[in-house]
Amino acid sequence: MRKVCLIVQREYLTRVKTKGFLISTIIVPVIGIAFALMTGYLATRQPTTTFRLAILDQSGALAAPIQGGLNTKLPNGQAEFSVAPTPVSTGSLDSTEDGLRAQVNAGDLDGYMVIPADLSGTIELHMRNPDNVRLVDSLSGSVNQALIAARLQARGLRVADLSDVLHPANLKLMKVSKTGESVERGQTLGISVALVMLLYVALLMYGIMTMRSVLEEKTTRTMESLISTVRPFPLLMGKIIGVAAVAFTQFAIWMATMGLLFTYGAFMSAMTPGSPLSGMHIPVSLLIYALIFFVGGYFLYSSLYAAIGAACSNEQDAQQLQWPATLPLVFSVVIFGTVLTDPASRASVVLSEIPFFSPILMTLRISVQAPPFWQIALSVALLYLSAVAVVYLSARVYRVGVLMYGKRPNLPELLRWLRYT
Repeated sequence: MRKVCLIVQREYLTRVKTKGFLISTIIVPVIGIAFALMTGYLATRQPTTTFRLAILDQSGALAAPIQGGLNTKLPNGQAEFSVAPTPVSTGSLDSTEDGLRAQVNAGDLDGYMVIPADLSGTIELHMRNPDNVRLVDSLSGSVNQALIAARLQARGLRVADLSDVLHPANLKLMKVSKTGESVERGQTLGISVALVMLLYVALLMYGIMTMRSVLEEKTTRTMESLISTVRPFPLLMGKIIGVAAVAFTQFAIWMATMGLLFTYGAFMSAMTPGSPLSGMHIPVSLLIYALIFFVGGYFLYSSLYAAIGAACSNEQDAQQLQWPATLPLVFSVVIFGTVLTDPASRASVVLSEIPFFSPILMTLRISVQAPPFWQIALSVALLYLSAVAVVYLSARVYRVGVLMYGKRPNLPELLRWLRYT
């Protein structure tokens, strides 16, 4: 036991005192905050230039209403849209469109709209950047209002201001949970994405760190002197627990930072009525569950990576052999959207109970819609039992592989190592 403690102490202090640990501890929250702020800025960023639009209206009924509907202003006070109805030239429709297309390519126009004579036909919008969703939505809304007004007028119905009639309802979303109700403004999605990415990065990063620790001692021949004084299993456990202490220290700092930031944001937004951050907070229970699943997931994956490091003699071989351990983590992130959309579906429940997926997927389900407690308890039990089994099997590979050099072992050889007594 004393030797295990010494190995844990060495692994922990060696990594905590490095500049890399300090930099990563600071840089990960900073990058996360910067990413969130940048995303919010880009999502709410207003255009600064007027969109120049030509309307080629063959029906003669929609150009004026569309122009009247595009009356929004930019933050600098200028009109957001500059609309110029364009009559069809004496030649043909194609020649008129060719002229408008040439103006768009020359930069004199940003886009043009073609309205057919029959309003039941297709209205075309030509622009250089059709992926500008905000502009397309504004133009589409104005066209829809003008078209609806024209159809009502054709049936003898006149509406002075169609926008008053078509004004959408104010739908206030309320998230219901056992602790009460709260206004939903997208904070659940933000917290879920942040937790998933944090768990994915942490499990992958510390698993690879454990693998490299074993590889480093194999390549420097330090392992030969260590094995002469410590048995392989205590040495493996010391390494896993030592890196685990580093991981828990850093993960605790990240989680505390995340909780403080959301709490601060909720407090500050509460001082500003109508703020989108009002009511945003992270439940303490969610942080506890995230920590429980992180601990189990860490022991599960770090044991796998340690066995990979013991079975390989260099970094290149380890990179080629680590895909079986990395694939479940990648798969958990790939199906993130499916579980987020319907966390109570059969697929979500089954996948979140599988130990290799549960550290990410069960945490995601808890953050979105808390499942029954028996599902959480079963997932935790399966995760920790699997972690113990994987640690045991990895130790059997580790005790043989740490002194093996040269050719990378194949699958039959690894299975033979497991049977050694």
